[in-house]
Amino acid sequence: MSLSTGDLELLCEVAERGSFSQAAAARGWSQPQVSQRIAQLEASLGASLFQRHRRGAVATPACLIYLESVKRALAELDNGRRHILGSPALPEARVGCPPSLASLVFSPLIAALAEAPLELFCHTDHSPELMERVLSGRLKVAFVLNRPTINGIQLEVLAESPIQALVAATHPLAQTTTTTLAALAAERISPQWWGPDVEALVRLLRQYRRAPLPIHTNQPATTARELALRHGFVVFAPAIAMLDDLLEGRLVPLPVQDLPDWRWQVMMAYRAGKRPDPSREQVLAAARAMGQDWRHTLEELAQADRLYRGRK
Repeated sequence: MSLSTGDLELLCEVAERGSFSQAAAARGWSQPQVSQRIAQLEASLGASLFQRHRRGAVATPACLIYLESVKRALAELDNGRRHILGSPALPEARVGCPPSLASLVFSPLIAALAEAPLELFCHTDHSPELMERVLSGRLKVAFVLNRPTINGIQLEVLAESPIQALVAATHPLAQTTTTTLAALAAERISPQWWGPDVEALVRLLRQYRRAPLPIHTNQPATTARELALRHGFVVFAPAIAMLDDLLEGRLVPLPVQDLPDWRWQVMMAYRAGKRPDPSREQVLAAARAMGQDWRHTLEELAQADRLYRGRK
C-alpha cells in the first residue's frame, strides 16, 4: 500500500480526536471507512497504531513516534505549497491553555512574539487534555493548572497565585479592613471554579448561611469579573486571573481571615526533545518572561494591600 497525504492527515485527525467516529464525522465519512483506512495503514507499517476501546482510540507508543515524522512531513509539504503560492512559509507553534487563562496568556504571548519568525496557533481545553496533546506532539507548549508530573513532559511553575475574595471598588465591603467567611455568608457569592477546593469553600460558606440562598459557581474568569464589577457579587478567584483589574483598582481583595491558603499554580508543559526546535524555544523564553512579570506583579499587589490595610 502506497501512503498518501490523505492517509497521513487521517492518522493525525484520529490521534488528535481520540476517536474513529469523530474523525469520520468531521470528514463526512462512515466510521467503518476510517477504520478500514487505518487498518490498511497499520498493515503497511506492520505496527498497531491505536488501542481501540468503547470510548474511542488511544495512540500506541509506536503511533506517537510515527506521528512526529508524519507531522514534520506534512508541515514541509505545506511549506512547499505556501512557497509556490508566494506566501511566507513560517514554522508554526501550537499552544494551549484552559479558558480561564486565555486572556492572561494568549494576548501577551502573541504580543511578545509579534515579530518572531513563527506563527502561533492558540487553543483552549482543560488541563488534562492539554497535557495529553503535549505528550502526543499536537501542542508544542501548554499552560496548565496544578498538574502532577508525568513521564515525557517537562513542567515549569511560572507563577503561584492566591485565591482571594474580590469585590468591585464601589462595593460597600471594599473598605473592609478585616472580615470572615461568616460575615460574607449573607452576601451574593459566586466562586470561580479553580479546582476541587471550590467544593470545600462552598461547604464552608453554607455552614454560615442563615437563608437558603444559592451559591453559583462560575467559569471562566471573565464571568467572575463581570459578576463582581457589574452585579455586585463577592467572587472567589485566583488573583492572577484578575491582574489588570486589581492593578487599576477596579477590583479590591477582601482580607478574609479564615479563608484557607488555597493556591493556583500556573505551569508550563512541554516535551524537551533531543532535536533543536527554535520555535518552541522562542515560545518558552517568552513564557518565562511572562511568568517573571506575573510573579513581580503579584508581589507588588500583596505589598500594596498590606500597606493599605495597615494604615486603616
